[in-house]
Amino acid sequence: MPVVPCPSPCPPPVRGVVQFSATEFNALYPEFSGLSSTVQQNSFNDATFDLNNTCGSIVCDANQRMAWLYTLTAHHLLLDRGTNDGAGNVTPAQGIVGRIDSAAEGSVSVSASYNNEVTQSEAYFIQTKYGAKFWQQTAQYRTAFYVGPPSCGPNGPGFPWQDSFLEE
Repeated sequence: MPVVPCPSPCPPPVRGVVQFSATEFNALYPEFSGLSSTVQQNSFNDATFDLNNTCGSIVCDANQRMAWLYTLTAHHLLLDRGTNDGAGNVTPAQGIVGRIDSAAEGSVSVSASYNNEVTQSEAYFIQTKYGAKFWQQTAQYRTAFYVGPPSCGPNGPGFPWQDSFLEE
């Protein structure tokens, strides 16, 4: 497998605020191309509540953020409006929340539930393939890495400024 080396120095991330482009979104997600650009824009606006779209976002690279915001837009569209590819292939919005546990045909019965081992946030996202993709790809932003205080500083154990902090 060929490997292309990174340029030296590595280029900085592209900073900025993502603006919605219906043309670009429809090229990536043609199953929603029959929905109006206004409906798509509103779903994009909803997606920005799930993923901060400002220069202060934890996702510094605007190109990466754009890909995830479009995935979230598809998630919101599928939940709220369903799909419409403009060629007569329409799927209504999903009216059931959770994964289907069982279904019956006589007198129509469907039951759905969340897995008890998922958080409420995860349960929300895994309702659609787009949300599940977003949830999986953003796992790195939902973890924490604890860095303890230094074992020995110039003033002894603890933080280097610990002694002067206590004297105030």
